[in-house]
Amino acid sequence: MDKKMNKEMQALVEKATAGDKKALETLVTGVQDIVFNLSLRMLGTFADAEDAAQDILIKIITHLSSFRGECSFTTWVFSIAANHLKNYKKHMFARYAPSFEYYGDDIENADIQNVPDLTQNVEKDLLAEELKMSCTNVMLQCLDAESRCIFILGTMFKLDSRIAGDILEMTPEAYRKRLSRVRKKMADFLGQYCGEYGSGRCKCKDRVNYAIQNHRINPLKLDYMTAAKIPAQTMMDVKNAMEDIDDLSQDFSFCKPYQSPERTRHLIREFLDSTQLSIIQKS
Repeated sequence: MDKKMNKEMQALVEKATAGDKKALETLVTGVQDIVFNLSLRMLGTFADAEDAAQDILIKIITHLSSFRGECSFTTWVFSIAANHLKNYKKHMFARYAPSFEYYGDDIENADIQNVPDLTQNVEKDLLAEELKMSCTNVMLQCLDAESRCIFILGTMFKLDSRIAGDILEMTPEAYRKRLSRVRKKMADFLGQYCGEYGSGRCKCKDRVNYAIQNHRINPLKLDYMTAAKIPAQTMMDVKNAMEDIDDLSQDFSFCKPYQSPERTRHLIREFLDSTQLSIIQKS
């Protein structure tokens, strides 16, 4: 972010902390999709990401006076969100964390042939695309929380190593080394098992009914297929195009950015209108 933009953002923050509701709405609107997408990759499901994003946005609003302009506003937001999500324990995968070993065994040994048709007349290609994005997103849960955050910041958001290192409280060199190792781990797994991104035997279309049977996707509630996608150029610091992973040119379509759900937007609008916010701003 250039100096002029940083000054403009600082001025907006000062107006917001002084009680300017329009300035506060502008700040929150500018970061809510970033917060939701980071939450989605860190937690693995839309429902959990929605809950966490609401918590983070409210934390940003109520801690706005602590922003000192020593970094860009977006970096400050990433720091709050990353720290919140690394320690977040209320999501499904905090209790039932998968592993690469489990995923690999399921791909190699699951009986996907003797499963009845459970598609409920939903187009199978649509269900296969939902499964692809869900599966690869949930696969991130095989990483520990910090490694997952490193991968997401470096691969989806493409943050500079100095900025990402500041967010995660590590040196740029340490961050780059960790990112390289995590990328390789992800690329090796996909290359071995995934027929979509590598040379593996797993094909999403062949596993649709098995996935429905095991409650991995719901043909009547397609989160990814019904979510509003965001053109990459409209998101600050978010790029839809993925980097190459080491020597593998992977097209990670599961990292498309999405708009934060309307329920989250509505909750934040209600919070901005609440008397609770007035009390916080005057304190």
